[in-house]
Amino acid sequence: MTETVISSATKTVVIGFERPFTVIGERINPTGRKKLAEEMAAGDYSRVESDTIAQVEAGAHMLDVNAGVPLADEPQMLYDSIKLVQSLTDIPLSIDSSIVAALEKGLEAYEGKALVNSVTGEEERLEVVLPLVAKYGAAVVAISNDETGISEDPDERFAVAKKIVERAQDHGIPPCDVVVDPLVMPIGAIGAAGRTCFQILRRLREELKVNTTCGASNISFGLPARPQLNAAFLAMASANGMTSAITNPLEPEIMSGIRAADVMMGVDKNCKTWISLNSGSGVAGGARAEARAARRVGRRRGG
Repeated sequence: MTETVISSATKTVVIGFERPFTVIGERINPTGRKKLAEEMAAGDYSRVESDTIAQVEAGAHMLDVNAGVPLADEPQMLYDSIKLVQSLTDIPLSIDSSIVAALEKGLEAYEGKALVNSVTGEEERLEVVLPLVAKYGAAVVAISNDETGISEDPDERFAVAKKIVERAQDHGIPPCDVVVDPLVMPIGAIGAAGRTCFQILRRLREELKVNTTCGASNISFGLPARPQLNAAFLAMASANGMTSAITNPLEPEIMSGIRAADVMMGVDKNCKTWISLNSGSGVAGGARAEARAARRVGRRRGG
């Protein structure tokens, strides 16, 4: 089955149907995080440092890096963030921006084969992002919407994904380097959001044979007990063909759900990971990982 290889200068992650689910840490993103946005705009990246360390300690396989602060120099901030994160960890990164100049600046900074987040089916976006992805030999997240917006019809969203995969090939980007995001909608607003996503995932796996990802927290937007809902969604999505997700590894419920799904899908060989993490010593929870990360950042700064 299809495998998508993402790498840093020294470490490789393989996203694939016969591989454990790939967790892409979501927290280095100022969207909706007012304090982080203010700090980054002021040139203070200490929270980026602690979020990097905490997510790695909590078990993230990759990290998504976004520097979308309004009215700031996003290309330079993304460049600086990528450089900083790479100095702290060797796990591969997803370079996340809606601004093409920022994506290019991030790719300039990156050492290895990055995952570019993202391209849509809009003609203008395809014609500027795909050549950039090809130039740097990266992989790309393909989001299933176009000029008409986000369709509630799963067939329409599948058609957009297929179009992006085909157009990527025109630019020399193979299907294995296109990771499709079928777009997860809030279940509290659209009751069929889960079923629609699962239907698209099955077709993406069986017909296009491409790997998939999503912004997992969208499913629970506006509802209480979000980590539990996100964990249930990710386990079910894995069973329907999803192979990675941008999510919060600091939530123990989410990580346990993903690891349990790996066991049930037979990709945690002989249940080795599950046993090693649940046979006494266990895994540090998100809060403890954050606390350790904050202490490490303090020591780096001489505090």
